[in-house]
Amino acid sequence: MFTKKKIATVSVINDLVSDNRVNKTCLILIECGYDVLLIGRKLSNSLPIPNWYFRAERMNFIFNSGPIFYLFFNVRLFFKLLFIKNDLLFANDLDTLLPNYLVSKLKRIPLIYDSHELFCEVPELLNTTFKRKIWQSIEKRIIPELKNCITVNYSIAKIFEEKYKVSFKTVRNIPETLKQFNPKTREELNLPLNKKIILLQGAGINIDRGAEELLDAMEFLENTLLLIIGSGDVWEILKHKIKKLKLETKVLLIDKLSKGELMHYTFNANLGISIDKNTNLNYYYSLPNKIFDYIQAQLPILASRLPEIETLILRYNIGSFIDNHNPKHIAQKINEILNSNNYLEYKNNTKKVMLDINWQNEKLKLIEVINQAQNQ
Repeated sequence: MFTKKKIATVSVINDLVSDNRVNKTCLILIECGYDVLLIGRKLSNSLPIPNWYFRAERMNFIFNSGPIFYLFFNVRLFFKLLFIKNDLLFANDLDTLLPNYLVSKLKRIPLIYDSHELFCEVPELLNTTFKRKIWQSIEKRIIPELKNCITVNYSIAKIFEEKYKVSFKTVRNIPETLKQFNPKTREELNLPLNKKIILLQGAGINIDRGAEELLDAMEFLENTLLLIIGSGDVWEILKHKIKKLKLETKVLLIDKLSKGELMHYTFNANLGISIDKNTNLNYYYSLPNKIFDYIQAQLPILASRLPEIETLILRYNIGSFIDNHNPKHIAQKINEILNSNNYLEYKNNTKKVMLDINWQNEKLKLIEVINQAQNQ
């Protein structure tokens, strides 16, 4: 496609549709005057690509996990980036950084790196010494060479800056303000009218995120429905547990939805859950996307005490915390917050968060990094 505009190529290893942060990045690049190409991969359960304002391509692979997949993905991404026209590269997470870095050097074009997490501290790598060392070596070799880096919260930015002596801007993953959004009713969503609904959502419902214990807690709750919406490593485990514990009337699993469809359910819940465990640094310093989705839907939040989440909840008084992951304790805390005299105050206080922390303000930091990169 012929264009006089500069072209920005954005790379991510997921299937594109469920990554709201990357989609917002593409829209900001358009706002900054670029034509945008977003590159990811296609999975067997991938949702169709919507009619976005930018081009999107998904690569197919025979393997979708393990070392062979990562090798093939990085090699294919390298050659794709090398042989297409681009004026700016935007790499999302460490698993796309190497090909982007090599092409940026070969073609002498600027690169922006967005680290969505502490990649080398994810639980999937903690018990695989060899794999972890490979990713650590890539990170250690490349990040000190980078000039334009962003990440998702202040804690992770500080870790990277202290470790690699490179500046990282913090761009939190705050959803765009919903305009003219009319949530579907519970009737339209086939949800019960006479039950309290607690919600755990996310594209990464994985090990140590508390989903299994939350499900177990439903044995001790009455007149309550647990919605778990998304995908992740423990999905099949959750299905098995529901059958084993006969919780079909208390728990509803819904496979991942587009952001627009997901928010209909979020707005119909009574309580948002985020109870990751402190088993690794990546979870400990996380600020999950769902926290801001819950806030946008004016949901009080029940969370584990992790620094970034705790700071936000305490600052604005929008929820409460669990002290451990014992299912009876989780059920007790759910009952407490749903029946608390402070419930309406928590709910109303979410409006204050949205006034202070919103995408209109947050995106200015991303625009600053993009302008900095294109002027180098």
